[in-house]
Amino acid sequence: MIVEQALLQVAPGRVADFEADFVRARPFIAASPGFCGLELRPSADQPGTYLLLVRWDSIDDHRIGFRGSDRYQEWRALLHPYYDVLPGVTYFKDAILT
Repeated sequence: MIVEQALLQVAPGRVADFEADFVRARPFIAASPGFCGLELRPSADQPGTYLLLVRWDSIDDHRIGFRGSDRYQEWRALLHPYYDVLPGVTYFKDAILT
């Protein structure tokens, strides 16, 4: 399993709308082959900052499968207008310690 990590910076004053649209966008990513689940965590000390963790079977399931799909276009249309800066993505392997 792969964990995709992204820090999302939501424009000031748009947090409530972002959270509502994230709920609307979730089915687009959840329908993707290789999707295993996600977490969206708001920062405890930086308003408008979120940690997105998405579990995938493989990196290609995200990069090629999801990002190459019409579902990603819907996801992007709903969520990208909220970001001050488009987030970078990092992929992590299975944990070596838990």
